[in-house]
Amino acid sequence: MPALPWTQPNTPEPGAEVVAMASRLEVRSLLQVPGFFLASMKVWQQARRSPGAYGLALKADLLSRTFWTVSVWHDKAAIQAYAAAEPHRSTMRRKRAVMKESTFTFWNTQADGRPIGWDEVERRIIEERTR
Repeated sequence: MPALPWTQPNTPEPGAEVVAMASRLEVRSLLQVPGFFLASMKVWQQARRSPGAYGLALKADLLSRTFWTVSVWHDKAAIQAYAAAEPHRSTMRRKRAVMKESTFTFWNTQADGRPIGWDEVERRIIEERTR
């Protein structure tokens, strides 16, 4: 399972309230996994350079065609600016056709410098999917 470990491109003020975002993205077919993975690398690089990005990680469960992300941002406006900028905007438009399912969840948390673990990401995604 390829994974990009937690990266902290910018440092928030200690104890600052930040916004965490997690996603689960599933493509329809194994044939679409390589292209989605390559596209994910492009938007990963963009996120690392984005203002307000405090931490991010990605893992890909290739055989189940599922990609997971987690990131921490200064605020929702920083997330929206990243999503509206290139290459994220056009990449997501192109990849909608290959998506089987996607789930996103957001929550406020305190900046403490620790990465958000995959157990917490999965728990929050499951909670979001059962709403």
